[in-house]
Amino acid sequence: MSHRHVGDAEYFADEYEMDDVEEDIDIDGESINREGGDVDSDVDEYDYSSSKAVDTTAAQARKGQDIQGIPWDSLSITRERYRQTRLEQYKNYENIPQSGDRSGKDCNSTDKGYSFYEFRRNSRSVKSTILHFQLRNLVWATSKHDVYLMSQFSVTHWSSLTCTRSEVLNVSGHVAPSEKHPGSLLEGFTHTQVSTLAVKDNLLVAGGFQGELICKHLDRPGVSFCSRTTYDDNAITNAIEIYASPSGAVHFTASNNDCGIRNFDMEKFQLSKHFRFPWPVNHTSLSPDGKLLLIVGDNPESMLVDSQNGKTIAPLSGHLDFSFASSWNPDGVTFATGNQDKTCRIWDMRNLSKSVAVLKGNLGAIRSIRHSSDGKYMAIAEPADFVHVYDVKSGYEKEQEIDFFGEISGISFSPDTESLFIGVWDRTYGSLLEYGRSHNYSYVDLMI
Repeated sequence: MSHRHVGDAEYFADEYEMDDVEEDIDIDGESINREGGDVDSDVDEYDYSSSKAVDTTAAQARKGQDIQGIPWDSLSITRERYRQTRLEQYKNYENIPQSGDRSGKDCNSTDKGYSFYEFRRNSRSVKSTILHFQLRNLVWATSKHDVYLMSQFSVTHWSSLTCTRSEVLNVSGHVAPSEKHPGSLLEGFTHTQVSTLAVKDNLLVAGGFQGELICKHLDRPGVSFCSRTTYDDNAITNAIEIYASPSGAVHFTASNNDCGIRNFDMEKFQLSKHFRFPWPVNHTSLSPDGKLLLIVGDNPESMLVDSQNGKTIAPLSGHLDFSFASSWNPDGVTFATGNQDKTCRIWDMRNLSKSVAVLKGNLGAIRSIRHSSDGKYMAIAEPADFVHVYDVKSGYEKEQEIDFFGEISGISFSPDTESLFIGVWDRTYGSLLEYGRSHNYSYVDLMI
């Protein structure tokens, strides 16, 4: 991944943010002036008396209200023209020039008219934030109502059931474990810049720009474990995956920019494996049977490696730029990689000579990929504006395209597949989008 992170927020603000509609909206230099006076109180995007952003419900959306609360009727541009402006002017970040333009030759055609997940709510009181423009794994759902996300220097819990938020971990000051663990390189950090996050089975792990790892059990007070993975100058933690070992012990894998992958045993609070590769590792996914690691990073070629010894089993060729996302289907047979060439490639273990499907984004890189726990759906997120949900069993031919405005901080299916959450990072319209799985119940189903 790119070594730079200082000024990444400015990279967003200068290029992609929607300014407050009370003033001008500027997208890549085009000024979009608002017509008329103040927005009517019933559609005003803010309740100024409480300084709280007004959320949008499914009922309001069905009546025609914009899901993000953008008052298009009061602007001098239509949503359609604004969308076209974004498509034409959004600058996709590429490490290999023209990779996005050259990647469309073998892409699959899809039918985008499906609605696998229906809009439930846009919660604008939840401000999801990003610190590095290439890393977008900062939203995690642990149930259909419980979501964890980064908001500035705070790991925040949001309950969509009660519409309340609470701080779980604040990393702006000094963070240290509640007990000492022998073998840790360094315990305790100050002012941690969180680059990536993972939450699963009551364990929360935050990774930092200096290789920091902060582990907290959600059912215990305080922080359980802190460790710096390396003292390398380029040590940023790019991704974290939490999983259970065959013995039942909780482990997590950290992918770092120093070309290393490290496996930590959370029962012993110790590093258990350390593999090194020829290039920075941006994301790692463990196969459902625990035998294979899918590795993607600063190389167009990804690889499958043995999870026990780190030896390469098969290279994966086809992408034209660096990859930042990967995910296994729960079936253990197929998996996906996401790349800055604007494509997501699907691979099949039974024939790794080439990908079996190539799915193309609209604006930019595929920066996050998630499968539903039943393996039926796969969601992929672009850097901004679009999340695509595919029906896996249809051969990825059936697609739902979720269309909004703003940078995407992360996406997450709930473990029961009933909810899909999308973090939106924007100065004015930052929020958490919630979608619920569509069910077509028959008369017989209703009787059960």
